[in-house]
Amino acid sequence: MPKGQSLIYPPSHCTKCNHKLGALELIPIFSFIFLGGKCKNCKDKISCFYPIFEFLSGLSFALSFVVYGFTLECLLSIVFISMLLIIIISDYQTMTIPDSILIVFSILIIIIKYFIVGLPGVGKSILDAVLAFVFMLLIKLFGDFIFKKESMGGGDIKLLATFGLMFGFPMSIISVFIAAVVGLPISLILVKRTKSHEVPFGPFLAVSAILIVLTKLNFDTIINLLTI
Repeated sequence: MPKGQSLIYPPSHCTKCNHKLGALELIPIFSFIFLGGKCKNCKDKISCFYPIFEFLSGLSFALSFVVYGFTLECLLSIVFISMLLIIIISDYQTMTIPDSILIVFSILIIIIKYFIVGLPGVGKSILDAVLAFVFMLLIKLFGDFIFKKESMGGGDIKLLATFGLMFGFPMSIISVFIAAVVGLPISLILVKRTKSHEVPFGPFLAVSAILIVLTKLNFDTIINLLTI
């Protein structure tokens, strides 16, 4: 999607020779192993991103079921995590978070939450999304002022709004701090390897959100831990 390509046509194909993938080449993880990590037609290497994120998708969906059971909350978790996995790949490879992804998944989250918490609950979630958006915007403006250049992409600000929509304003703020803790050592390694001082923050925000959803971490739990 960051490249402006359709998700439907052309169907799954080798990005090197455009070979259309057959049914046996579309089995998650196993096709990569059986093909030796290479295209069946041109023998070009297949990116490890494919099997890694196929595995992570399956694992996160399974963990969602373990944590939430056969419920609408499980469906909500799967939808939310699906969005986050897409964002991790997109932001890492292209430094962009497509608005279309955020809009479509936000609508799905609102629909599912309506059947879980009703209209008043959805209204509160939307308010939390607005507060999270404003908070992240203020952080960006402060960062721009300090560093005298753009400190954060607009996609990160919109992404935090979806966090507010998903698990509320307080936890969306906590997610920023978790992302900073997770991202700092990884960022230092990436800066050293690539010699670039621009590291996307979206993937770290996504990882922190996945941890929050799969651990059912909430603001009250954090307060109780801090007051022990």
